[in-house]
Amino acid sequence: MIWENSTYLWFIFLLPAIYFGYWWYMRVQARKRANYFDERLVAQLRKNYWKTGDKIRLFSLLIAGLFFIIALAGPKIGTEVREIQRRGVNMMVALDLSRSMNAEDVNPSRLSKAKFELNRLINRLQGDRVGLLVFTDEAFVQVPFTTDYAAFRVLMDISNTDQMPTSGTNFRAAMERAIESFQSIERRDNAANVLLFVADGENQGPDYQSAMQQLIDMGVSIFTVGIGTTEGGPIPIYNSNGQLTGYHRDAQGNTVTTRLGSETMRDIARAANGEYYDIRSGSDNIEPFFSRLDELERGEFSSLEFADYKNQYQVLLLIGIMFFLVTLFFPDSKPERDLIRGHKKISP
Repeated sequence: MIWENSTYLWFIFLLPAIYFGYWWYMRVQARKRANYFDERLVAQLRKNYWKTGDKIRLFSLLIAGLFFIIALAGPKIGTEVREIQRRGVNMMVALDLSRSMNAEDVNPSRLSKAKFELNRLINRLQGDRVGLLVFTDEAFVQVPFTTDYAAFRVLMDISNTDQMPTSGTNFRAAMERAIESFQSIERRDNAANVLLFVADGENQGPDYQSAMQQLIDMGVSIFTVGIGTTEGGPIPIYNSNGQLTGYHRDAQGNTVTTRLGSETMRDIARAANGEYYDIRSGSDNIEPFFSRLDELERGEFSSLEFADYKNQYQVLLLIGIMFFLVTLFFPDSKPERDLIRGHKKISP
């Protein structure tokens, strides 16, 4: 058993206080009567008083209060199976984790800005299935297709350039991994398939045209997000304490400058029935993508069934009302036949 709000259970301790308060009050009243009246006179004046009925009313009130408090706490017992219909698109996010994504020509850095925009995107999703693959020279699925947005955020937030074994950028590897992901999902619906490609546009791998064409043939729309500036910037190196220790250099000792390859990203989006979004400053965003996402066809995914505790407060509330009605209408004076029996005993 679990509780909706167990804090209300503390009110149960008021019930013994009410009982002892009532007991103390009756005792004080009895003492006062004893000071002013003879016991036989009190008995004669209260000859219809029924002590048992008075106790029944009191205990009925306390029991009603007990059930009301428990019902207010919201006990949940057993299980209840619910079905949730989800409608949305299948969206795979491909996030570039190459070393160049640490460049700070976009504040605070290319990777941090990309994560910020993706978090805004996840906050807008309602029922869409979303996955995350990360890539450099190699590509890995960080989050398979899911509707668990909280898990997606956690696994995306811990993604960084240090987790990858290599530091280059291979668009073909990312697209091939995306193909595998889209092939793995069930195709029982007409939901649109979307690949959101987030990178700085510097492809250092083999030609990706064949992989991109396969995605297009599968009906996948590719939207691209270019992070960085055409002027570019150096790639900073930080130590374990977060202090800047220098910048990456090439074999000749020159500082490496990484620049946004926007034309490459535009070509991919243009060929794959998508759009390209430019993020060159901290104020840029992918707001137009939200509108395009709403226009895509949404399919009905398989119903999700899950077990949940069922709230049982209604039964307890009904029992509490019954005891409260006893408190209101149960007599506190002796029934008529008891009085007649009492008179017969006295008459001899």
